[in-house]
Amino acid sequence: MRYIIQLSFKGTHFHGWQKQVQVKTVQQELDEKLSLMLGENIETLGCGRTDAGVHAKQFFAHFDSQKNIDTANLLFRLPKFLSRDIAIQTIQKIDETFHARFDADYRVYEYWISQKANPFLNDFSWFVYGDLNINVMNDAAKILLSHKDFECFSKVHTDVNNFLCDITFAEWEMLNGSLVFTIKANRFLRNMVRAIVGTLIEVGREKMTIEQFGKILESKNRSEAGQSVPAHGLFLSEVHYPNLVIST
Repeated sequence: MRYIIQLSFKGTHFHGWQKQVQVKTVQQELDEKLSLMLGENIETLGCGRTDAGVHAKQFFAHFDSQKNIDTANLLFRLPKFLSRDIAIQTIQKIDETFHARFDADYRVYEYWISQKANPFLNDFSWFVYGDLNINVMNDAAKILLSHKDFECFSKVHTDVNNFLCDITFAEWEMLNGSLVFTIKANRFLRNMVRAIVGTLIEVGREKMTIEQFGKILESKNRSEAGQSVPAHGLFLSEVHYPNLVIST
């Protein structure tokens, strides 16, 4: 039987979602605790990967079990075994054909920037000093919607078949005193959002023109783009599945 878990996590103390050798990851902790509680080897499969330090407001994973699990009881007990940096919202049985990664039709990321020093935001936003031209940054962001190949914003030597993504929304806004970049796409490449933000910051500082930003996209060359901004300002904020109803 297959089950889906909806969770969120603070990524500060994790080396991302996916299991790695000798480092702490969200998947590793979740698998260990589920295996312990259910008395069988449980391997979760997540809706995607997150880099070390990246947070998730919404994340989904599925796992298979030979047992008919009392999901309400598991939802009550599981958080007691997990670190406080992981929160479980829902657990429910789902069709055995469901796949947490491949069935998602879009994902939304947010990048948060603070322009006033605030120690309470240190883990959740990147402090950027100086003025930024948000209007020009938004003009440049619109160019992303007319492109499909984002190799210039992908981590080099990454194991993917192609660099094609369908971005349907990309916009900067002021929210609760912070500058927030929201981007929506069917898929994202490794380091893609952080590289886009870093390049758009150069546009906002008026060190790069909109025309130059467009040429970077056409170049397909990562070395032409801006720096990769720190992970702690990045959130996976939404993962959407068509026709999926999550019980609350």
